[in-house]
Amino acid sequence: MGIVLRQGLRNTVISYIGLALGFVNTAFVVPRFLAAHELGLTSTLLAMATIYAQLSGLGFASVGIKFFPYFRNREAGHQGFLPLLLGVPLLGFGLVTVLFLGGKPLVLNFYETDQALISSYYGWVGVLALFVMLYSLQDAYLKGLYHTAFSSFVQEILLRVLQAGAAVLYGLGYFSFHGYILAYIGTMSGIALLLTVYLGVIGELHIRPNRAVLQVQPLRNILSFGGFALLANISATVIMNIDTIMVGSQLNLAAAGVYSIAFFISTAITLPARSLNKIAFPLLADYWKEQALPRMAAFYRDTTRLNTVLGCYLALGIGLNLDFIYGLMHNPALKAGTTAVLVLLAARLFDGITGLNALIVVTSPRYRYDLLFNISLALATIGLNAVLIPRVGLLGAAVAYLLAIVCINLARTWFVWHSYRMQPLTWRIALIVGIAAVAGVAAWLVPEFPSAFLTMLVRSAVLTALYSALILLTKSAPEVSALLGRILARKRQ
Repeated sequence: MGIVLRQGLRNTVISYIGLALGFVNTAFVVPRFLAAHELGLTSTLLAMATIYAQLSGLGFASVGIKFFPYFRNREAGHQGFLPLLLGVPLLGFGLVTVLFLGGKPLVLNFYETDQALISSYYGWVGVLALFVMLYSLQDAYLKGLYHTAFSSFVQEILLRVLQAGAAVLYGLGYFSFHGYILAYIGTMSGIALLLTVYLGVIGELHIRPNRAVLQVQPLRNILSFGGFALLANISATVIMNIDTIMVGSQLNLAAAGVYSIAFFISTAITLPARSLNKIAFPLLADYWKEQALPRMAAFYRDTTRLNTVLGCYLALGIGLNLDFIYGLMHNPALKAGTTAVLVLLAARLFDGITGLNALIVVTSPRYRYDLLFNISLALATIGLNAVLIPRVGLLGAAVAYLLAIVCINLARTWFVWHSYRMQPLTWRIALIVGIAAVAGVAAWLVPEFPSAFLTMLVRSAVLTALYSALILLTKSAPEVSALLGRILARKRQ
């Protein structure tokens, strides 16, 4: 796990810096300068563009990670792999663009309340989608090269700084709202172009086509896997984005803005898993290539345990201090998403505890079996949102997300165990969850002080002290104990 720990640590540091910047954007910058419906429009455009990009990409981001080990040969330009990785999705983008533009009247019919506003920026969704797609493809290529830190920096830090700058300029009157939207799209486009420059700097921008690419692996196998990966990945994209789109269409863009803030707050607990997954995906592909199933099983258990420790702590830290977090936003309308945050935290925690099942399935020889799970999940997610949002509002979207996450993770965990006799849940996982419950209740029992800031400090201190002490005393997470031991040993030197 050496390379995983090194790259994972770098990505974790970058991700948490990005989280801090994102929190500043969300708590101080964006709510001060944008109204709820403006927040809703921005999040809706991004959600549409993300689904658009996923369809256009034809599953080739996953292709780039699964098949790159077979093409890896720097001296030979990786056998022309990059032109293939970019070329096929660009053809897909052209096709999807025709369908998207032709379907404009149908899409606008879902937005009766804010139809004119959506219509004004409909065409810009295509521009945004193009660069979202290019970023994801280049990011997949960099994962295969084990160069993940720079793409994390660009997405987690630079992008947030640029977006904050755009919001400040809008708030100070240098931009109109139209100018802000264009600047927002420009920042997303800019990071994709920056990855291209980075590939050139490290000498990996091999854009000359090479016929050898057709000889390393049959093109039919690559396209077949891409098709299945598209159908498999589209459910994850639907889960992450359809709720914002459907909240906006079934309620209004202001409600979508409130939900987008709640959704962002809950993403904090996903950062450790996201950081590990960046390097875990190509590593799992190598494990399958080498048929190193015992090493994969150990990696599966270790990363799940680590994700559980960090996920429980972060979920409790956020849930216990929501009043303080929303108080920083100085926008009372956004506090309507408080309950939704708690439900979303539960969903994301369950996702982390069940481990790397999705990556194991999608990189395995039986990746096709994941297709049924994902198609069913995508349809269920849309159905649950359609039923729950009109009846429960924002909370309905959060509950739909929770149910979808629980269902797919139970199905995938069972599938991995049934097919390969690997599962990540041990007695230590139950112990960690029990410790989290004890520490969480103790912190919750801390009485509120007149100062919300003081309440947050005391609750966080109680939670941190009790949780970390119990984790160390019970030795429920050997990785944490070992890391602390190394830190203390260095201090003694």
